[in-house]
Amino acid sequence: MLGGGLYVFGDSPLHRARPLVKIAALVVFCTTVFLISHWAVIAAAAALVAAGIVTARLPLRAVFAVLRPVLWVLAAIFAAQVWLAGPQEAAFVISRFALMILAAALVTLTTTAGEFVEGIEAALKHAPAFVPKERIALVISLSLRFIPLVNSVAEEVRQAQRARGLDRNLVALVVPLVVRMLKQADAMAEAIEARSVE
Repeated sequence: MLGGGLYVFGDSPLHRARPLVKIAALVVFCTTVFLISHWAVIAAAAALVAAGIVTARLPLRAVFAVLRPVLWVLAAIFAAQVWLAGPQEAAFVISRFALMILAAALVTLTTTAGEFVEGIEAALKHAPAFVPKERIALVISLSLRFIPLVNSVAEEVRQAQRARGLDRNLVALVVPLVVRMLKQADAMAEAIEARSVE
């Protein structure tokens, strides 16, 4: 069952894990996948992600909802890599990016926005006094809210352009999406300014 944002309600070990632990594990996972260029690492990472999805009992539709907005980006990267380095290297690069996105999705789907911000604040607990802890937490909170918002707006734009027969026109899909997201960003900036958060 989907909760606020992308969070999926559950009582799995992943849901109960401390946010800071999940964030740290995500950093280690992504760093390892990014730095070690070997198919064995990709296979092990894929097994870990699959195990995480099963353990958290996440519906595949929720996982795909996170991946779907970036599929066209991955497709473009794949095409470029095929042209520059060949299909095998392209498959490796796309596998690497997809696994990092899915690992991030595991954290997002099993952690509420509040828990995520608390985890970041805990990580910054011993940071120097000049580090704007509350501001960083606010930025992360707003970023998390933007994830489901982008999904929602992208789907609205896609349906509207499909009704006009323009659903295969990339420009017709991207331009309205960018314009609407910029308007949302401006509205959010005005709300922050109204609350005297500078």
